[in-house]
Amino acid sequence: MSFRTRGRTLGLGSALGLTLLLALLGAAPAAAQEGVDSGDTAWMLTASALVLLMTPGLAFFYGGLVRRKNILSILMQCFLCMGLMTVLWVVVGFSLAFGSDALGGVIGGGDYFLLAGLSHDAWDGTGIPGPLFMIFQGMFAIITPALMVGAFAERMKFSAICLFMGAWLLVVYAPVCHWVWGGSEGFFGLGGDGALDFAGGTVVHINAGVSALVAAMVLGRRRDYPEHASPPHNLPFAVLGTGLLWFGWFGFNAGSAVAANASASNAFVVTQVATATAAATWGLIDWFKDSKPTLLGVITGAVAGLVAITPACGSVSAIGAIGVGAGASVFAYLAVTWLKSKLGYDDSLDVFGVHGVAGMWGAIAAGLWATDVVPGNDTNGLFYGNAGQVAIQLKAVAYTIVWAAVVSFILLKIVDLIVGLRVSDDEERIGLDLTDHRENAYTLVD
Repeated sequence: MSFRTRGRTLGLGSALGLTLLLALLGAAPAAAQEGVDSGDTAWMLTASALVLLMTPGLAFFYGGLVRRKNILSILMQCFLCMGLMTVLWVVVGFSLAFGSDALGGVIGGGDYFLLAGLSHDAWDGTGIPGPLFMIFQGMFAIITPALMVGAFAERMKFSAICLFMGAWLLVVYAPVCHWVWGGSEGFFGLGGDGALDFAGGTVVHINAGVSALVAAMVLGRRRDYPEHASPPHNLPFAVLGTGLLWFGWFGFNAGSAVAANASASNAFVVTQVATATAAATWGLIDWFKDSKPTLLGVITGAVAGLVAITPACGSVSAIGAIGVGAGASVFAYLAVTWLKSKLGYDDSLDVFGVHGVAGMWGAIAAGLWATDVVPGNDTNGLFYGNAGQVAIQLKAVAYTIVWAAVVSFILLKIVDLIVGLRVSDDEERIGLDLTDHRENAYTLVD
């Protein structure tokens, strides 16, 4: 055995002698960063990558559901979020979400502007470096605005999407993140009130779902909706996207423990249980109502289950997760089939029904099934003797709905004044793949 150094080959004895000499001279390996745990760090690196994978998964899920002339526009909008939101998060978004209180705790301050002051030592009681916590949260900041594109698919200008979603991250998402996870001690400090939101029911799903509904209503219906509502142009793409979302969601939920521990394990287990229950429940509803279970129904139910268990995965057991998953499909189904037709809005891919409504249910369900038997959780819900937790959850839901609706409406009106929100009738008829991007998803060549 031999080793090479600066072009010379050393025998084993010489290499050992060199190592001993370096040790005697004090050339020891660099010290580990303070408080950093290698196991937790390895898990959170993995979880961060899993959450990032969810955005391409979402792109295929949404892309398969729209008409074929618009699939590339959906993919582009999701990948836009991977680029734009990352830059905004690093420059200012993380500071607004996790900086010290500003404006009475409504939002974070400038502590981490351009990541200044973000140490590589362990982040705030965790075992992972500060930059890793930042980028894990950044993956949430990527997918949350991307969720909204399904509501205004096939009719919103790309320039308007860029402006709206970039601004939305900073003035809608970041404040709610600060209230729930950022340690806000002001009037909106939901985390300090004891609200349970382990992985983003309020921060991610209610926030995006309500904002998506407002966007759909401000934009108005598609030019041929509902008279010529089109079926999914590529259902296998949507199934592929669902599979990627389901896989990545284990990082989303279990990663929110910010450690490789029993809390992460419980979050992983209940995520699977709730999602499987919701997929089966929606399939059964289809079967009983229309005599045939549909694949579209099953994958929609699965996504609703993933959404609903997100806020509750740190506080409910596997048995509670069955109730969370079943309820998710029931309430999301009612929103998609009954509420949507009753109110007449055109939420193209049912973002409000699946993310907004299922997110509300999941947040409330955490107040029903929370139990201190779950590792890392010391809060009981209604079914374990603490009715007051439901009121706390309802407050968190209400605050998020009002903030998301009002601020999103204002943003949309401002963007409309600057660049206009909606494409022309001709552009909508031709399809956004060609009119926005000069590309075609399905080009047949001899």
